[in-house]
Amino acid sequence: MSFSSDVKNELAKQYSKSRHCQIAELTGMFLMEGKLDETGKEILFQTDNQILLEKYVMLLKKAFALDVTKPVNEEDSQRILAAMKLSKEELQNESLPRVANGLIIQKTCCKRAFLRGVFMAAGSISDPSKSYHFEIVCKAKGLAEQIQGVMESFQMEAKIVERKNHHVVYLKDGSQIVDMLNVMEAYVSLMNLENVRILKEMRNSVNRKVNCETANIGKTVNAAVKQIADIELIRDMIGLDNLPDNLREMALLRLEYPEAALKELGNYLEPPVGKSGVNHRLRKLGEIAEKLRGE
Repeated sequence: MSFSSDVKNELAKQYSKSRHCQIAELTGMFLMEGKLDETGKEILFQTDNQILLEKYVMLLKKAFALDVTKPVNEEDSQRILAAMKLSKEELQNESLPRVANGLIIQKTCCKRAFLRGVFMAAGSISDPSKSYHFEIVCKAKGLAEQIQGVMESFQMEAKIVERKNHHVVYLKDGSQIVDMLNVMEAYVSLMNLENVRILKEMRNSVNRKVNCETANIGKTVNAAVKQIADIELIRDMIGLDNLPDNLREMALLRLEYPEAALKELGNYLEPPVGKSGVNHRLRKLGEIAEKLRGE
């Protein structure tokens, strides 16, 4: 089962206690998947998502005390539409903006429920172990902009992109997707996502450290190869015995311990010399080698 399915299964069990929040969640679902029948008198909710359908039916039962074993009749349909503050005209006329009435999503708790409803009906989240991507697909631009505004009220930087005649509200930042799960009250999924984020950050941190150490090792090896080449040039052209004692001793040590770090080389000297002292002597040897190359 996908992470997105896990989130929706968790949200399917999340019911607001307040009727106004239940209606806000129903409104979000209905704006995505609901419509009027051919007569324009009764509401229909058609979806292949069984979990979504069951949640919709249970919300109708809780908010309107309906007998959900029977189809919603005209009288109940009018009562539900009135509660959601949706008119027949805006549902039937495509030129009118199909959005939630501001009074439905006035309270913070209702905004949470509304976002939960639209996500369950038309949202998805990618597998966080692969990427961070949260989206809600809307048929109309106005509804996408309204959802974006509701998300922004929770300090989320939601963006909209047009895709195949739909408008998609999306988030791509892992921390903001965590916040969105918190807003929708999907707390188990939130913790699962946080665990994945922590593991990914740990892996990235280790990789950065390894890459840094590998780069440093590469620099050290390259420097040692250059130092040995310089010393061998001096040996072949003028002989190491013609060097000052401190430089001759350092040259012989570098040839004997080609892979040793500067600090290790310094410990072989008598008396021991620090890293900066070793680096100074090797640099002097390098300068002598460059002069010989010039000659």
